Order: sequence, then C-alpha cells, then structure tokens
Amino acid sequence: MPHDVPAASSPLLELAIDLHRDGDLPLAVQLADALRHAATIGQLRGGDRLPSTRALARHLAVSRTVTAAAYEQLHAEGWIVGRRGSGTFVTTSPPGARSDAVAPPVLERKHAERPMVQLFAGVPWADGIDRAAWRRAWRAAADTAPDLRPQRAGLLSYREAVVEHLLRHRGLVVGGWTAENVLATGGTSTALGELAAAVLPRGAKVAVEEPGYQRAVGALKAAGVEVVPAPVDHSGLVVDDIPGGIAAVYCSPAHQFPIGGRLPAERRIALIERARDEGWLIVEDDYDGELRYDVAPLPVLASMAPDVVVHLGTTSKILTPTLGVGWMLAAERITTAVQRHRERIGQGPALAGQRVLVEFARHGDLGRHLRRLRRELSQRRALVVETLAAEGVEVFGDRAGAHVVLPLPDADAERRVLDDGAEEGLVLDGLRRHHDGPQRWCGLVLGYAACSRDELRSALPMVARLCRGTP
Repeated sequence: MPHDVPAASSPLLELAIDLHRDGDLPLAVQLADALRHAATIGQLRGGDRLPSTRALARHLAVSRTVTAAAYEQLHAEGWIVGRRGSGTFVTTSPPGARSDAVAPPVLERKHAERPMVQLFAGVPWADGIDRAAWRRAWRAAADTAPDLRPQRAGLLSYREAVVEHLLRHRGLVVGGWTAENVLATGGTSTALGELAAAVLPRGAKVAVEEPGYQRAVGALKAAGVEVVPAPVDHSGLVVDDIPGGIAAVYCSPAHQFPIGGRLPAERRIALIERARDEGWLIVEDDYDGELRYDVAPLPVLASMAPDVVVHLGTTSKILTPTLGVGWMLAAERITTAVQRHRERIGQGPALAGQRVLVEFARHGDLGRHLRRLRRELSQRRALVVETLAAEGVEVFGDRAGAHVVLPLPDADAERRVLDDGAEEGLVLDGLRRHHDGPQRWCGLVLGYAACSRDELRSALPMVARLCRGTP
C-alpha cells in the first residue's frame, strides 16, 4: 500500500485514542474529534505525517471505512492535507485555530520563500566541525555500556579532559587544581542556578554585568536570588561601581558579553581584592575565552584566586549546543555543596555529551578544531571590520570571540535596523535584549559564526546601509 506509514514513523500512533463502539457517536466522528483535539493542544503539530488510512485502521482495530471518513472530514475542515507522492500531513495553521498557538514566528512567516542569513550573536561555527571526527567520537561514546546509576559529579574521564583543556587552551595554572575540583554541568545557566541554590542564601544579592547574559539573570532569579546591575564599559566590568552588600558577582572577564571588552589586569586584581575584603564570590563565565586572535588569552581568574572564584565554561560556543555539557571549576567546599544539592533534588548532568567530548578530545580532534576555529573566526572578523570601516560604520569589541558591536544613536534606531534587516532577510541581534533594566547601550551585536563566509560577505553591505540609515 503506498504511503503505508509504519507505527514508528508517525506521532499519531503514539497517542492514546479511545473509541467507544457502544457510544452514541459514529466511530468516524469520534476519531475525527480525537485527532482534531490532539492538533489543537499540540500533541499533533504542523508538518507531522499521518499514517495511511489502512495502517491507522489496523492500529485501532476498526474498519478502513472509519479512518477514511475521519480523514475526509478533517481534510474538508483544513486540519490535514494530502501531498501527492508523500502522504497525509497535519497543516501548520488550520482554519479557526488560534494564530498565537500554531503560527510560525514572524520572520519565518514573512520570509518563508527564502532562507534567512543568521547574524545573531552567541551562535557557534558548527559547520566547521570535522564530520569524520564527530562521527568517530559518537561511535566511540556509544560503545560504552549503559549506566546503572547517575554520576552527580560527572564522569571522571570528562572532568580530567576539562582540566587538560583549561591547561592547554585557557592558561590554567594547575597548582592545586585537579579533576576533583571540576563538576560536569548542563551548561552555564544550569550551573549558575545550581550554584545559587546550593551555596547562596535565598534572597541574596548577586551583581550581574549590565548589559550582560540574560539567561544568567533568569537562572539566578529562578533560584530565588535578587539580581542587581553592575555597569560595564569598553574594558568590561567596572569594578569600582559594583554595588555593596552582595553575595557574588557574575562576570565574563575574558570577553565581556555582549560589549566585547577584555578585563585588564589591574581590574582583575581589584576585583579579587574586593571579593576577599567583602566576602563574596566571583563567578567567572568563560563562554568563549579560547577564542582570541591578537594575543594569548589572559589566564582564567580561577588561577589567580581559587579561594573566591568559581569558573564556568561550556562547549556550546566552541563546538555546538548538541552536547549540552559544560563545567564548573571551584574550591572543594563549593563542589561538595553543589553535589549535595544534586543528591537532594535527584538531578545531575547527562552523561552522553560528556562521553562524546571525551572521545573528541582523546585523539586531538578538539585541539585541531579550536585551532581551525580561531583561524576561521579571525579571518571573518577581519572581513567584518574592514568591510564596515570602508562603508563608514563604527565597530568595537576586542579581537576575540564571534561577534562585534555596531553602535547606534538610540533605541529607535536599533529597532528600525532590526525590523528593516528582517525585511532584507537578515536575522540581527540588538543590545536591548541584553539589558535587564533600562537600556543604556544601543546598537547591533553582529555575530559572524553561524552563516557561511559567502553569506557574510554579501550581507555586510546591507548591514552598513541599514546602520547608516540610507535607502
């Protein structure tokens, strides 16, 4: 039978559909009602392929006449559509359905006929991952026997790989640091929430860079912490302006996100001295600290002050969010408290991504990827800066990471550029979304890692024209 979809390939066959053979309603009406309800509440979604009428009849132990009649009714109402040679599918937006529940995002709807050029910040160069090495790592990770119990700290092999990575690529001074000081995490935001819940008193104040990483803000607030702003300038966190009475400060000293500055040595020393004098923690987010192109990166703060610094890192910017893993490097009292918290709530980091990272690093593939990544992004950054400078557009941010900032005069100009960019097929990022309070900085945060180099080259003149406000 053509298009006879097997059970494993259709989400419909995973649903519990109860048909009452002794009920007042015909079986075809009951089935149509059940499928309509499933589509309304999101159990079936736009684009989901449905089984053939014969396969569904066999699954429900009813006559094919019943399933055919139900499909005909739903097709007439616009809930499903048949595609010649492909099968039957749930429609994206059935007539009369709530548009906010089923409609795709505005950008996708407006430009469905063409791909969007991704110039968003915080996205990795995933296309640069060596696919053969990637497949090899996944195959090797899959050879491990399934686990019987969770490992709250993470795999020892993963934690050892993290220490080696920090030593080779982030200037970690080993000293007393070992794998025992490392916890695997689900990423920076997850780690920050765990840290707040395990170590900080509920209601404590934590200073966060403003503008800064808003997912960190969300994680802290969800953990019952009060977030207070800490101003930044072109060199990163302004240490003298960190408010008093806090329990911790969250910062990105290697490459401030999103403004792009690198915290200079004198501020690092002042930051550590304040933390020790006033009794608070420094939470160091090193989200793309490996990506410097001009000089060797400054050593991580954790090497300078292991007593007051908690170091957080992630694979999502140097590799891909697919792995879903990161790390926390901290003193024993911190890692012990976080592990106890994980035991209390029965949670811990998933092991699959850890195993893949271990295998990817084992034969040098991680190091080779980072060298290739730095080379590629350095060339892309030069292309961005040179092209925009030639167009008379100002660019700032250190020679690091995967984004630069293009200042704009005010919030209205920023909104206009974002809207007009969407009309041109560009997915752009503005500074407004990186503020927790009133907007203080206005401009574009231009990412250059997610798109191809050809797309970047063709998009930059459009970006320059939008920033200049010229037609």
